[in-house]
Amino acid sequence: MEKMLLKSTTRHVRIFTAEVVEKEIQFHPKKLTLDLDPDNEFIWNEDSINKINEKFNELLKERAGKDLDDYELRKIGSEIEVLIKFLLQNGQLSYNPDCRVLNYSMGLPKTNEVL
Repeated sequence: MEKMLLKSTTRHVRIFTAEVVEKEIQFHPKKLTLDLDPDNEFIWNEDSINKINEKFNELLKERAGKDLDDYELRKIGSEIEVLIKFLLQNGQLSYNPDCRVLNYSMGLPKTNEVL
């Protein structure tokens, strides 16, 4: 019996027990795939993406040997969300004004007028 694909979805992070093969998600019990900011709410630069990937890899190493269950996936997603908010608050990430729905989900942008 084939196991079911697990996924964890937060506002800005989707994690799947899968790998991408020819642009299709295929179940893989020992691999995780990260879908970052699926709604394009932020403007990403290479440095901020690298920080997210480094954190994701660090979180995976911490869980080496553990079962990849939905609880662990949610914990990983939540920790990535915390990093996204940190990057946003420190000006290393910004909201995308062309986003379909601009709702400032991580808080209002900090501008000189607000500071």
